[in-house]
Amino acid sequence: MKLKIRRSHTFVENRLFEAGQKAATPLRKVAAVLVLENPYAGRYVKNLDPMIAASAALGRELAKMAIAALGPYKAQSIGKAALVGIAGEQEHGNALLSTTFAEPVRDALGGGKAWISSMTKVGAPGAQIDVPLACKDALYVRSHYDGMTLALPDAPMPDEIALILCLANRGRLNARVGGLRFEDLKGENGLV
Repeated sequence: MKLKIRRSHTFVENRLFEAGQKAATPLRKVAAVLVLENPYAGRYVKNLDPMIAASAALGRELAKMAIAALGPYKAQSIGKAALVGIAGEQEHGNALLSTTFAEPVRDALGGGKAWISSMTKVGAPGAQIDVPLACKDALYVRSHYDGMTLALPDAPMPDEIALILCLANRGRLNARVGGLRFEDLKGENGLV
């Protein structure tokens, strides 16, 4: 199965200050979005394997878009989401965000050992979706628990799926709730 891409979007957010504190390194969060035709819209299909297999190419494309938008920074956090048009099912979004989608993303990032947080839902054009972010290499890095809220004014149409990949270059500004630090992942345990 080859999924038909109808549109793409890229969003970039740069945070320089929070609570009156200027960041030494800005927090850049990016979202890359592909709006796809949903081949299963309006009908029940038991076997979603063809959609799952087709998601690998989408993972490669979204990774390329998101990495370009994140530049000159490297990704420390990652999250994924799917917003399915009302003629589809939430399960269609989940099929597109499986390990088959995620492995090409990890390859493009040069690693990413942690489970990738995700969110899927059914909605109309303009519906908001909160994409959870977490550290790409160790889920328990608390400073990197974050998110990005998106709304696409023209998507998803009833027969579409908006597939989303978010990256961030660092943890939250002024993070101070303790726990494992990203810097601690380097060296001895070989994660980063």
